[in-house]
Amino acid sequence: MDIKSSLGQLQHEIKVVQGEETKDVTYSSQQAFADEPAATRAFDQSVLKLLHVDGWSGLSSVTADFRLHDQQGEPKPNDQPVVGDFILIKLPGPMPENWVRVTHIGITPTRVEFTVKPSHDPRSAPTEVIDHFFDQQASSTFRVERTGNQVSAWEIGSNESINNQQPQAGDRSAVNTFIAEGGWLFYQKIQWKALTDYLVHLS
Repeated sequence: MDIKSSLGQLQHEIKVVQGEETKDVTYSSQQAFADEPAATRAFDQSVLKLLHVDGWSGLSSVTADFRLHDQQGEPKPNDQPVVGDFILIKLPGPMPENWVRVTHIGITPTRVEFTVKPSHDPRSAPTEVIDHFFDQQASSTFRVERTGNQVSAWEIGSNESINNQQPQAGDRSAVNTFIAEGGWLFYQKIQWKALTDYLVHLS
Protein backbone atom coordinates (compact mmCIF):
# COMPACT_ATOMS: atom_id res chain seq x y z
CA MET A 1 0.00 0.00 0.00
CA ASP A 2 1.46 3.39 -1.02
CA ILE A 3 1.54 6.52 1.14
CA LYS A 4 -1.48 8.07 -0.58
CA SER A 5 -3.58 4.96 0.01
CA SER A 6 -2.42 4.74 3.62
CA LEU A 7 -3.36 8.37 4.26
CA GLY A 8 -6.74 7.83 2.63
CA GLN A 9 -7.41 4.81 4.82
CA LEU A 10 -6.37 6.74 7.94
CA GLN A 11 -8.69 9.62 7.05
CA HIS A 12 -11.52 7.13 6.54
CA GLU A 13 -10.84 5.56 9.95
CA ILE A 14 -10.95 8.98 11.60
CA LYS A 15 -14.29 9.77 9.98
CA VAL A 16 -15.65 6.37 11.05
CA VAL A 17 -14.69 7.08 14.67
CA GLN A 18 -16.39 10.46 14.38
CA GLY A 19 -19.54 8.79 13.09
CA GLU A 20 -19.26 10.43 9.66
CA GLU A 21 -18.58 7.33 7.55
CA THR A 22 -19.36 3.61 7.61
CA LYS A 23 -17.62 0.26 7.20
CA ASP A 24 -18.57 -3.04 5.58
CA VAL A 25 -17.05 -6.16 7.18
CA THR A 26 -17.61 -9.83 6.30
CA TYR A 27 -16.60 -13.01 8.13
CA SER A 28 -17.08 -16.52 6.75
CA SER A 29 -16.31 -20.21 7.23
CA GLN A 30 -16.61 -23.19 4.87
CA GLN A 31 -16.46 -26.94 5.18
CA ALA A 32 -16.46 -29.53 2.40
CA PHE A 33 -18.14 -32.90 2.93
CA ALA A 34 -17.64 -36.29 1.32
CA ASP A 35 -20.54 -35.92 -1.10
CA GLU A 36 -23.68 -33.90 -1.74
CA PRO A 37 -26.01 -36.01 0.46
CA ALA A 38 -23.61 -35.57 3.40
CA ALA A 39 -23.45 -31.85 2.72
CA THR A 40 -27.24 -31.66 2.58
CA ARG A 41 -27.51 -33.30 5.99
CA ALA A 42 -24.88 -30.93 7.36
CA PHE A 43 -26.69 -27.95 5.83
CA ASP A 44 -29.94 -28.97 7.51
CA GLN A 45 -28.11 -28.98 10.84
CA SER A 46 -26.55 -25.61 10.02
CA VAL A 47 -30.01 -24.15 9.46
CA LEU A 48 -31.15 -25.41 12.86
CA LYS A 49 -28.08 -23.81 14.47
CA LEU A 50 -28.62 -20.55 12.61
CA LEU A 51 -32.25 -20.22 13.67
CA HIS A 52 -31.67 -21.25 17.30
CA VAL A 53 -30.27 -17.86 18.29
CA ASP A 54 -29.97 -18.65 21.99
CA GLY A 55 -27.66 -21.52 21.01
CA TRP A 56 -25.08 -18.99 19.82
CA SER A 57 -24.25 -18.21 23.45
CA GLY A 58 -21.22 -19.65 25.16
CA LEU A 59 -19.17 -20.44 22.06
CA SER A 60 -16.13 -19.34 24.06
CA SER A 61 -15.31 -17.49 27.27
CA VAL A 62 -14.86 -14.23 25.36
CA THR A 63 -17.88 -14.31 23.03
CA ALA A 64 -21.27 -12.71 23.60
CA ASP A 65 -24.53 -14.16 24.84
CA PHE A 66 -27.59 -13.93 22.57
CA ARG A 67 -31.24 -14.06 23.65
CA LEU A 68 -34.19 -14.02 21.24
CA HIS A 69 -37.22 -11.92 22.27
CA ASP A 70 -40.63 -11.41 20.67
CA GLN A 71 -42.06 -8.08 19.54
CA GLN A 72 -43.24 -7.30 23.09
CA GLY A 73 -39.78 -7.94 24.52
CA GLU A 74 -40.64 -11.32 26.05
CA PRO A 75 -37.97 -14.07 25.81
CA LYS A 76 -38.63 -16.91 23.34
CA PRO A 77 -35.64 -19.23 23.97
CA ASN A 78 -36.90 -22.30 22.10
CA ASP A 79 -38.33 -20.58 19.06
CA GLN A 80 -37.05 -19.33 15.72
CA PRO A 81 -36.81 -15.65 14.77
CA VAL A 82 -39.50 -13.96 12.73
CA VAL A 83 -39.46 -10.47 11.25
CA GLY A 84 -40.08 -8.00 14.06
CA ASP A 85 -38.43 -10.08 16.79
CA PHE A 86 -35.60 -8.64 18.87
CA ILE A 87 -32.24 -10.11 19.92
CA LEU A 88 -30.49 -9.08 23.11
CA ILE A 89 -26.69 -9.17 22.83
CA LYS A 90 -24.69 -9.22 26.04
CA LEU A 91 -20.98 -8.60 25.50
CA PRO A 92 -18.42 -10.02 27.95
CA GLY A 93 -17.59 -7.83 30.91
CA PRO A 94 -19.38 -4.80 32.36
CA MET A 95 -20.81 -3.55 29.07
CA PRO A 96 -24.30 -2.12 28.41
CA GLU A 97 -26.90 -4.34 26.75
CA ASN A 98 -27.23 -4.12 22.97
CA TRP A 99 -30.42 -4.76 21.01
CA VAL A 100 -31.10 -5.56 17.36
CA ARG A 101 -34.35 -6.23 15.51
CA VAL A 102 -34.97 -8.83 12.79
CA THR A 103 -35.83 -7.00 9.57
CA HIS A 104 -35.59 -9.74 6.93
CA ILE A 105 -35.67 -13.52 6.64
CA GLY A 106 -34.85 -15.36 3.41
CA ILE A 107 -35.27 -19.10 2.83
CA THR A 108 -34.48 -21.19 -0.25
CA PRO A 109 -33.65 -24.91 -0.52
CA THR A 110 -29.91 -24.17 -0.35
CA ARG A 111 -29.70 -20.83 1.51
CA VAL A 112 -31.19 -19.50 4.74
CA GLU A 113 -30.46 -16.07 6.16
CA PHE A 114 -31.80 -13.32 8.33
CA THR A 115 -30.87 -9.66 8.78
CA VAL A 116 -30.92 -7.53 11.91
CA LYS A 117 -30.53 -3.81 12.59
CA PRO A 118 -29.72 -1.92 15.81
CA SER A 119 -32.83 -0.95 17.77
CA HIS A 120 -34.22 0.36 21.03
CA ASP A 121 -34.82 -1.89 24.04
CA PRO A 122 -38.30 -3.40 23.38
CA ARG A 123 -38.95 -3.73 27.11
CA SER A 124 -39.21 0.05 27.42
CA ALA A 125 -41.27 2.68 25.62
CA PRO A 126 -40.17 3.43 22.04
CA THR A 127 -37.59 6.19 21.90
CA GLU A 128 -35.11 7.81 19.51
CA VAL A 129 -32.25 6.25 21.50
CA ILE A 130 -30.68 3.20 19.84
CA ASP A 131 -29.51 0.70 22.45
CA HIS A 132 -26.55 -0.55 20.41
CA PHE A 133 -23.00 0.59 19.74
CA PHE A 134 -23.75 0.85 16.00
CA ASP A 135 -26.10 3.40 14.46
CA GLN A 136 -29.50 2.31 13.15
CA GLN A 137 -28.29 2.37 9.51
CA ALA A 138 -25.99 -0.61 10.21
CA SER A 139 -27.11 -4.16 9.51
CA SER A 140 -25.85 -7.70 10.00
CA THR A 141 -26.89 -10.63 7.83
CA PHE A 142 -26.35 -14.16 9.12
CA ARG A 143 -26.37 -16.76 6.33
CA VAL A 144 -25.78 -20.47 5.76
CA GLU A 145 -25.63 -21.93 2.27
CA ARG A 146 -24.88 -25.21 0.54
CA THR A 147 -23.13 -25.33 -2.83
CA GLY A 148 -22.54 -28.88 -4.03
CA ASN A 149 -20.71 -30.70 -1.25
CA GLN A 150 -19.68 -27.51 0.60
CA VAL A 151 -21.51 -25.71 3.40
CA SER A 152 -20.67 -22.05 4.06
CA ALA A 153 -21.65 -19.53 6.71
CA TRP A 154 -21.35 -15.73 6.73
CA GLU A 155 -21.78 -12.74 8.97
CA ILE A 156 -22.09 -9.75 6.66
CA GLY A 157 -21.87 -6.37 8.35
CA SER A 158 -23.01 -3.42 6.23
CA ASN A 159 -22.96 0.33 6.83
CA GLU A 160 -21.42 -0.07 10.27
CA SER A 161 -21.23 3.37 11.86
CA ILE A 162 -20.58 4.14 15.51
CA ASN A 163 -23.64 5.28 17.44
CA ASN A 164 -22.09 8.36 19.04
CA GLN A 165 -24.28 11.14 17.66
CA GLN A 166 -27.32 12.67 19.35
CA PRO A 167 -30.14 11.97 19.91
CA GLN A 168 -29.70 8.29 18.99
CA ALA A 169 -26.71 7.70 21.29
CA GLY A 170 -28.39 8.98 24.45
CA ASP A 171 -25.89 8.76 27.31
CA ARG A 172 -23.88 6.01 25.57
CA SER A 173 -21.80 8.07 23.15
CA ALA A 174 -18.40 7.48 24.77
CA VAL A 175 -18.94 3.81 25.62
CA ASN A 176 -20.36 3.11 22.15
CA THR A 177 -17.22 4.55 20.57
CA PHE A 178 -15.06 2.40 22.85
CA ILE A 179 -17.02 -0.80 22.14
CA ALA A 180 -17.25 -0.25 18.38
CA GLU A 181 -13.59 0.56 17.91
CA GLY A 182 -12.59 -2.41 20.05
CA GLY A 183 -14.95 -4.56 18.01
CA TRP A 184 -13.58 -3.55 14.64
CA LEU A 185 -9.98 -3.98 15.72
CA PHE A 186 -10.30 -7.15 17.76
CA TYR A 187 -13.57 -8.42 19.13
CA GLN A 188 -15.72 -8.89 16.02
CA LYS A 189 -13.14 -11.14 14.39
CA ILE A 190 -13.24 -13.49 17.38
CA GLN A 191 -17.02 -13.34 17.80
CA TRP A 192 -18.13 -13.81 14.22
CA LYS A 193 -15.41 -16.30 13.24
CA ALA A 194 -16.42 -18.41 16.23
CA LEU A 195 -20.05 -18.22 15.09
CA THR A 196 -19.43 -19.04 11.42
CA ASP A 197 -17.16 -21.96 12.43
CA TYR A 198 -19.96 -23.21 14.71
CA LEU A 199 -22.54 -22.93 11.94
CA VAL A 200 -20.50 -25.16 9.57
CA HIS A 201 -19.60 -27.61 12.35
CA LEU A 202 -15.92 -26.71 12.67
CA SER A 203 -16.32 -26.18 16.41
